[in-house]
Amino acid sequence: MGILKETIEQNTIRSGRVFDVSIQILIIVSLISFSIETLPDLTDRTRELLRYVEIGTVSVFTIEYLLRILVADRRLKFMFSFYGLVDLAAILPFYLATGLDLRSVRILRLLRLFRIFKLVRYSTAIHRFHTAFIIAKEELVLFFMVAMMLFFFAAVGVYYFENSAQPELFASVFHSLWWAVITLTTVGYGDVYPVTVGGRIFTFFVLMIGLGIIAVPTGILASALSKARDVEGESQQSSVEKVVR
Repeated sequence: MGILKETIEQNTIRSGRVFDVSIQILIIVSLISFSIETLPDLTDRTRELLRYVEIGTVSVFTIEYLLRILVADRRLKFMFSFYGLVDLAAILPFYLATGLDLRSVRILRLLRLFRIFKLVRYSTAIHRFHTAFIIAKEELVLFFMVAMMLFFFAAVGVYYFENSAQPELFASVFHSLWWAVITLTTVGYGDVYPVTVGGRIFTFFVLMIGLGIIAVPTGILASALSKARDVEGESQQSSVEKVVR
């Protein structure tokens, strides 16, 4: 049981790394298979082959899920944890689709996309992002609040300038929020735009602010990722020192 637990839950040993890489490959194969299934005019032979791929990958994912429950220190806690629910969501659509009509099967097949979240467990980079978000949580919350205030300010401003000229497009502050979002995020679809001189001048300043809105969270996350890398390096060094002792 000890070796099995280390293989499944740790990637510091060779068997654990092989296990992790194998599961990652199967996840990617499963997602590619799902995408191929959406192609029109597939031959019966191709559909049959894809069906076998689905059965094979689900079988492995099911065994993995059961083994993780088996080796978990607190099984019930694992089953209701994020990873436990993701593992369950990755295999449940396959079993629920059995015996149902085609319309239901189509809906359940979409749930197979949950398998992509299984990659989170095996990705060091995603874990680092998680650590970075925790480090920069307060700054990101503050930025989000300021951004919401700017969206509202932009909507009110453009409503003031454009309501009389374009009463259908800028009928209220709520209607103007769409323009505020696509302008402050610098997307600019062009479906709603100001036509008055005051509205265009106001839009210029909003666009300048929008460029800053994009840059601020990027800088915050870049700094947090750097700190997360340092934390990860210290943790690895500490683990090595414990092994040496």
